[in-house]
Formats: sequence, structure tokens, C-alpha cells
Amino acid sequence: MLALARKINQSIMIGSDIEITLLEIKGDQVKIGINAPKSVPIYRKEIYMQIQDENKKASEGEIDVEVLNKLFSGKA
Repeated sequence: MLALARKINQSIMIGSDIEITLLEIKGDQVKIGINAPKSVPIYRKEIYMQIQDENKKASEGEIDVEVLNKLFSGKA
């Protein structure tokens, strides 16, 4: 992990198109701003982990290939 020290209104760049700016510090809370292309999804880690768990649960279900074939062939 890379650890960087920044002051309020200072930024770091990730690649050439993602900028993270330190906006505010209040007690033990830090507010950051993220400027990134709309194609880059940005989530809080706890939300990202929930999404991953739900995707994993969804992928564990059995798939009935015959039913899928009928759906895609229009014979369902």
C-alpha cells in the first residue's frame, strides 16, 4: 500500500484521469472528492463488498440450459 500525506485542497492522481482531492478534515473523519470518468464505477468499500456477495450468490444458482434455449429460440 502506498501512503501519502496531503493537506486540504491537495490532490493525488491515479493514472491520467482519476483525481482524488482532500476536501475537509473534522476530528477522525476525512472528506475526499473523486474526479473520474463516468465509466469508472466508484463505491464505498462496504457497498462494493455487498455487490460482490450478491453477484456470487446469483452465480451459484443452477442454470437449466433447455429452458434458456427455449427462451432464446422463442419457443417458451
